[in-house]
Amino acid sequence: MKIHFYKYQATGNDFILIDNREGKYKLTNDQIKQLCDRRFGIGADGIMLIEKDPAESFKLIYYNSDGSQSLCGNGSRAAMQFAAHLGMVNSKASFTAYDGVHDAELLGSGVVRLHMNNVTGIQPLDQDFFLNTGSPHYIRFVKNIHQYPVFEEGKKIRYSEKFASQNGTNVNFVELLADNTIYVRTYERGVENETLSCGTGVTAAALAASMQGCKSPVSIKTLGGELSVEFKSGQAGAFSDIYLIGPAKMVFEGDLEL
Repeated sequence: MKIHFYKYQATGNDFILIDNREGKYKLTNDQIKQLCDRRFGIGADGIMLIEKDPAESFKLIYYNSDGSQSLCGNGSRAAMQFAAHLGMVNSKASFTAYDGVHDAELLGSGVVRLHMNNVTGIQPLDQDFFLNTGSPHYIRFVKNIHQYPVFEEGKKIRYSEKFASQNGTNVNFVELLADNTIYVRTYERGVENETLSCGTGVTAAALAASMQGCKSPVSIKTLGGELSVEFKSGQAGAFSDIYLIGPAKMVFEGDLEL
């Protein structure tokens, strides 16, 4: 099977995107793992298929590199850029993703503003926090984040008995900086490693940081670049009008025989 693909990155989170409007591609878990392999495939944190949707601008099917599915915030921003490249959308669009319908807007200079779903609450866990922003996220505030053992500690929490019943969790380590800014490093479930950025993760981190005094919009630094998150705070840790804002761009395109 010959596949024409596009490679995108969104603050270092990288993805394979495939135009599947004709519905001819049905990838197995083994094929997804092969395509995402950085030595024997194209290499990516995940794969996205863009398909037709009867009610929205398009449908986004997202797979992590291990074949599991979830919402991907950075991937959704890349998908919006890809849909514009295909001529499916203009500056604004709505699309169906893993957790429902999302709106997105192209702001120019490669920046995409993605409307995330509301968050109903944040669960305190000792000194840490847990919440769901389309994917489950554990938040721990730390010092000296550049020296923090993200892989070791993230893996320990991801596979802990506490989260075994829900197939684990993503884990974010967050340092509070000056000027309403946070630095976030993430161990991603489904990738099973630290990624350069995680869209649902930085969104979760920004909302948790509001419990530490940060105000909307929160500026976010990651290993892969800078983003921002806007939101409105409600009662009992609920949030609405949540927007993830940051760049996404095409890196290259090509063909692969699978």
